[in-house]
Amino acid sequence: MTTQSQRHKNIFASKSVRGLLMGSAASLALAGAAAPAHAQDAAEDDDSNVITVIARKQTETLQEVPVTVTAIGGDTLEKFQVNEIADVVSRVPALNVQVGGSGSGGQISLRGVGSSNISASFDSAVAFDFDGVQVSTMRIVQAGFFDVEQIDVLKGPQSLFFGKSASAGVFAVRSANPTPDWEVGVKVSQEFEENGTTVGGYISGPISDTLGVRVAAQFNNIEDYVDLAPGTPAFNPNGSRRTSRGLENFISRVTLQWDPSDNFNANLKLNYIKNENDGAIAHSDINCGPNGVADSIFLLGGGVVIPSNADCNDNDGLYHHADGATALVSQVPDGSAGKGRFENGIPFGETEIFFGRLKWDLDLSDSLTLSSVSGYLSLDAVDTDCYGYVGVFPGGAPGGVGCSDPRNRSEQYTQELRIASDYDGMFNFMLGAFYESREIDFDTSQQGVNISLAGADPTLPLLSGGVVQGTGNTYDWFKKHNTKTEALSFFGSVTLDLTDQLELSGGVRWTDEQKVNTISVPYVHNLLAFVPDPVSGLFVPSPAFIQGGFFSGPIKFGDSNFSPEVSIKYQATDDINIYAAFKTGFKSGGIDNSALPSSSLSAAAASGDFGALIYESETGLGGEVGVKAQFADRTITLNTSVFYYVFDDLQVQNFDATTIQFQTFNASQLTSQGVDVEWAWRTPVDGLNLSGSIAYTDAEFTAPFVTTSGEDINGRAAARAPKFAANAAFDWSIPMSDAFEFGLNGNLQYSGSYFTNEDSLTDLKQDSYVSIDGSISVGDPDGAWKLSLVGVNLTDEIWVNTSGGRPFLEPGVGDDLVVTQNRGRQVFVEASFKF
Repeated sequence: MTTQSQRHKNIFASKSVRGLLMGSAASLALAGAAAPAHAQDAAEDDDSNVITVIARKQTETLQEVPVTVTAIGGDTLEKFQVNEIADVVSRVPALNVQVGGSGSGGQISLRGVGSSNISASFDSAVAFDFDGVQVSTMRIVQAGFFDVEQIDVLKGPQSLFFGKSASAGVFAVRSANPTPDWEVGVKVSQEFEENGTTVGGYISGPISDTLGVRVAAQFNNIEDYVDLAPGTPAFNPNGSRRTSRGLENFISRVTLQWDPSDNFNANLKLNYIKNENDGAIAHSDINCGPNGVADSIFLLGGGVVIPSNADCNDNDGLYHHADGATALVSQVPDGSAGKGRFENGIPFGETEIFFGRLKWDLDLSDSLTLSSVSGYLSLDAVDTDCYGYVGVFPGGAPGGVGCSDPRNRSEQYTQELRIASDYDGMFNFMLGAFYESREIDFDTSQQGVNISLAGADPTLPLLSGGVVQGTGNTYDWFKKHNTKTEALSFFGSVTLDLTDQLELSGGVRWTDEQKVNTISVPYVHNLLAFVPDPVSGLFVPSPAFIQGGFFSGPIKFGDSNFSPEVSIKYQATDDINIYAAFKTGFKSGGIDNSALPSSSLSAAAASGDFGALIYESETGLGGEVGVKAQFADRTITLNTSVFYYVFDDLQVQNFDATTIQFQTFNASQLTSQGVDVEWAWRTPVDGLNLSGSIAYTDAEFTAPFVTTSGEDINGRAAARAPKFAANAAFDWSIPMSDAFEFGLNGNLQYSGSYFTNEDSLTDLKQDSYVSIDGSISVGDPDGAWKLSLVGVNLTDEIWVNTSGGRPFLEPGVGDDLVVTQNRGRQVFVEASFKF
């Protein structure tokens, strides 16, 4: 057991938690005595329909903040069984989420701008903000969540207030806090399509007059998370044939709210999350390409050909994920994550996360507040799988090739301090500083050539004399990447109330980010690292691969940036807010950690120049104009914004399936423009609410960009950016008596067609589609109990999020694609109780 995993076993006594508490305590020492806390507007407190957001690091109503925000409340998340980030897509038309991938583990895109799921070195262009802490790793999308108070999706660059890698937007999750009175909630559900069971609950209330607590936990077990196609050579450890891949999620949280005086409050959240699954590639299917044939696996120059078991139907929700071929997985290199478990070829995945956040606010005076947010994240993730995606030997033996066992260990500490004013006059300000220290270890054994089909790592006689010892390992190589990051930024903003109706605000953030990466390759298969001399037959070093024992030394990257922002807001009436904003975004570059010991790394090792592994920082610039309006005594809400942003040096990573190499690019320029509309209507019919949104997005490359395919895709639309997308929802609570309520809820999602990759002018396009969610419930009007029937994606619509070339195909013949997809239909019966 590693030291890091041991820390997870005793999270409350861990060094990490002590560091979190001590770090925030040190920042607290900067503060002095203070006066009473600020009160919210009384009118807002009386209006139960007011939605508040924290889009500018302060609590503001959704209707007054000059930012395009979609806010989704906890009640909606509960009604539609939203337990994963990907489940939010149906409510935010401009949003695309993919779960899975051997590198970062997932990706989030907004308005056609996002970051690859291939590379663990990329930060997300859409920042993930969890209770005020920015989480840089996208492995977080694999973990479920629950007991959420609200999700806010902020669109467009948000670098001024969120800073770290918010170049395209922010996905913010706010978990629930302790309640003023003791409350217990329990929820149990059974899902029938995927055969999943969920049990969760919370207890919340005051320990004393000044201290509140909330303890929440949920366990989710899905037996048939991924249905395997009949005949797929996949087995359980006991030797029985596997018909599906499963998933388990355990999520727990302890929240403490301390209000010892009128001028100080503190909130501590400690989260532990564990995810276990049956492999990394999840909902990835095979598209048979223009030739319409499920192409065979073609290896070692045609010396080994393994038939595909794909059926060329990539819309049936059945997947063809074969276990690893015995010759390729029987001996995992020492030190690799799959050692001791992956030798049977059966894929598995485990992710363990500890997350802690301490937030406090101290009123230094009647008009000045000092705020601190300290965050700590420890993540340990292993995802084993075989990236040939198909393969079956005669007789039905598993023919999975391209197997790997990446292990991603991340440790991140962040600290933010802010001081904000609340003067009675026209002038107010906010000043702040942010620091992040992060270390990522990304280690993996891989099959890029699958050389062990010719033989396990042997002992070879050398031309120079002596021998190079073999290990018997059956992997091509074992490599390790370590990346250390330090980021420091300072930001300031000023708000001027020029009149009672006109507000001008603006500010700037300066960021400096430094990264140091090292690469070590403890092991390379001898049949790759050495080749026979044509005269003597003895072996000499190969020019195409580095040898085991390679160490790169430090590879450094650094960059700094100023990100200004200006907005103006005009409150035309109490119910109409008109705003305009100029914004900039910044996402630091870095060092690619997906380089392989073949051509991409061997060339750098030979020359000593690792510049090809460095990608540049990504920036965005543009603005938006919007109107937020309410009519008919605020029963009708209509919010509209028009946006235009230009992103330079967009970070893109593609996979070259021919050379089995990852290619990292900076796309020269992408322009994203369009219109967002959101509406809601509290109808005259008692209990009936209608809502919806429409997004028009025109996102395309607007400068030359030559990709892995060799094509210039200048002028082509960005991936995952439909021109039109929309949703429409209704929520109807029908009182039947004082003790009984009937509920109907529904949501329809529409997406236009879009490209699924950023590699060629003819990349696969996903056709337009419609999906429908719905629920029926009966229960107590006050929430004491409720029984629900919930349907998600009732039309069982399968769509493609991303696509790319399938590796290990015969050159000039094979043209299969790997496509990543959403989950199919889910039908739940749920019972919840609150007392």
